[in-house]
Amino acid sequence: MFAGWLLYLAFAIFILGLLARILRYARTPAPLKIPLMPAPRTTGGVVLRLLQEVLLFRSLFRASRWTWVFGWLFHAGLLIVALSHLQYFTDPIWGWVAMIVPFSHMAAYAMVVGLTGLLCRRIMVVRIRYISAPSDYLMLVLFLVLAGSGLLMHHVFYPDILGLRHFTLGLVSGNLSALPAQWLLWVHIGLFALLLLIFPFSKLLHAPGVFFNPVFTQRDNARGKHHVNPWSENTEPDDKR
Repeated sequence: MFAGWLLYLAFAIFILGLLARILRYARTPAPLKIPLMPAPRTTGGVVLRLLQEVLLFRSLFRASRWTWVFGWLFHAGLLIVALSHLQYFTDPIWGWVAMIVPFSHMAAYAMVVGLTGLLCRRIMVVRIRYISAPSDYLMLVLFLVLAGSGLLMHHVFYPDILGLRHFTLGLVSGNLSALPAQWLLWVHIGLFALLLLIFPFSKLLHAPGVFFNPVFTQRDNARGKHHVNPWSENTEPDDKR
């Protein structure tokens, strides 16, 4: 019961906090025309560039090749691992989920490699270490422990998969059942709940925030269209007052 209600609470805070942040981002005015040059001039070009940033980290690739390698390994591995965990919440397991499950442990290794590289970068590069806050290190360590505990359960401390599926399917249906009493499984799920709790209040919000970043979402049309501040649309120019 404790594990079930903890995950319900963490998920509720995650969803409500994320929606509140997205609403705040959407309502924040963009008073200046500040697209990152060279910028596209059409809406289709903006969408294409935004997809390149989200899927390929184009600007990071141009800025730092090593950071791009570690960052892309981490994010790609995280996506595959997260999607593969849907096997515990679906009955029967969706076909496309079953196809990626065999690659989930390799994706977890990619996560560990990427996170280790990003953590070493934080520690060893002086200019990065200077601007790093304690939370930057803690986030990387949290993901490392999550990935490490998952790999340990895959290779060493085998959990009760049937009992775990019974618990997770009970979460979905609202019929809570017992979580297998295995300490590493409890650590893994507890850290996942902690991640959900802190996500809406941390720098991890760059995930939805990139879609509201005017640097990537504005068109290069300053010469063809006058950009008016949202709060001054109803005001008259100085020469007409």
